[in-house]
Amino acid sequence: MKKLVVIAATCALLGSATAALAAGDPTAGKAKSAVCAACHNADGNSTVTQYPKLAGQSADYLVKQLQEYKSGARVNAIMVGMVAPLSPQDMEDLAAYFSSQQVARGAADPALAPAGEAMFRGGNLTSGVAACAACHGATGAGNPAAKFPALAGQHAEYVELQLKAFRTMERANDAGQMMRGVAAKMTDPEIKAVASYVQGLQ
Repeated sequence: MKKLVVIAATCALLGSATAALAAGDPTAGKAKSAVCAACHNADGNSTVTQYPKLAGQSADYLVKQLQEYKSGARVNAIMVGMVAPLSPQDMEDLAAYFSSQQVARGAADPALAPAGEAMFRGGNLTSGVAACAACHGATGAGNPAAKFPALAGQHAEYVELQLKAFRTMERANDAGQMMRGVAAKMTDPEIKAVASYVQGLQ
């Protein structure tokens, strides 16, 4: 229980920081986004469900991910080649463009939605899993100041893949190992249910 309180308090503290205005130019970002469109679509709403939707994601979060792919803090065989030629300004511009787009919402599996909502809003006190809403917001809009991503509308398959990657430590670019700590306590059915729920979150 103490860990849940610490996680929630940390999220609240980080969220209280003032978000810096994005330094990127969305018009320039659109011009640079042709290569991204192959996997993420021109407007950032990928149709391949293992690739994330970038549309409407916070610019600061997107810049962080691009920087960490380039530094090796986040590992992905496809993305490492994509970020190699990007300058810091390219990253800012691309992030500004995709963050300015509207995310296309999905739908949750009705059979999984109740369990997914319970996990998203309340976590699992028995196993010590913190509520997703504590850091990602009640509507799944994320926390730009803390660089916590928006989840609402994200592909369920992508969310499931990332939670499992955090659980196995394959993905390790989370601040203070917060996501690794949460995912380590989640069961496969819990992961599947919450991933489906956020896909349909409006």
